[in-house]
Amino acid sequence: MNASSAFLALLFLFSSSIVCAQDIHWSQFDDNPIYQNPGNTGQFIGDIRFVGNYRDQWRSVTIPFNTFNATVDATLPFNRNVGIGAMLFHDVVGDGQFRTVELQANISYLLKLTSDSTHTLRSGANFGMNHRQLNADQFYFDNQFDGIQFNPALSTNETFATDRKSNFSFGLGTIYQYYQDERFNFTGGFAIFNINRPDQGFFTTKVQRDRRINIFAKGIYKLNYDWDILPSMQFSVQGVYREFMIGGRAKYTLINRLGEYRALYGGLFYRNKDAAYLSVGMDYQNWFVGMSYDINFSKLVPASRLRGGFELSVRYILTRFKPKKIVHRICPDYI
Repeated sequence: MNASSAFLALLFLFSSSIVCAQDIHWSQFDDNPIYQNPGNTGQFIGDIRFVGNYRDQWRSVTIPFNTFNATVDATLPFNRNVGIGAMLFHDVVGDGQFRTVELQANISYLLKLTSDSTHTLRSGANFGMNHRQLNADQFYFDNQFDGIQFNPALSTNETFATDRKSNFSFGLGTIYQYYQDERFNFTGGFAIFNINRPDQGFFTTKVQRDRRINIFAKGIYKLNYDWDILPSMQFSVQGVYREFMIGGRAKYTLINRLGEYRALYGGLFYRNKDAAYLSVGMDYQNWFVGMSYDINFSKLVPASRLRGGFELSVRYILTRFKPKKIVHRICPDYI
């Protein structure tokens, strides 16, 4: 990297007059529920839900952007209306290995709008600790050219006040669900993150994290004995950034009887002015594995050659068996 490109990269990362930091994003947005909306915490059938997500992006353009996310959530055993959860994500981008690590804690509460729980609201809050760090030693500057070749031992003559920053953020969200049964239901939600707009600047100038507003809707509709369709959409706003994703998946149930359950998924989604992506997945008992690949058609096509990012999601729901307590009566003995 020469001096001019390095300077522009640093400005892009650190100058509040040019950019405000943005959150990460996922293509399989429905398979990362806690990140999507804190109201999703505890909103599932079962006892404990584990979710893992991995994204590898822009490998054909530059050093790939790698993002890993892991979540766990559950409802309290003594109050199933209360959900708790935690999320950890790790993100590394660019030549400078710009690293983001965030740990979040979530809590939610379920409000039943009808006695049979057909209509419900679940509101939640998330509290996060965010840490960002840059490895400036990975950049190359003109001052390190000795007249013949690049010499990494030479000083860059660049001074960094700090190469790391930690901050705290919080957000709120709520979801509405209409649930007739597992093959006919609808869920929609609204959330706002980074309400306190934490400072992420590495220098004296503030670089505030923009608030992120997220709106989503999804459902499942039974077509026949084996087939369902699952339409979904998500709209996100963060500063000047806008992201609208819409699409759907088809689900084919292979078997669902006598304790055996397996199903296949296939779908197509569209991200406005950026990409289309294909997704496939499979349910196997309490496990779900999904994969997607972005086909880029933004202004970056000359460099990307239509190649975007690969994404993998894994989910496991632990359901404890609760045997019925049967009280046996002891018959009296008669002689």
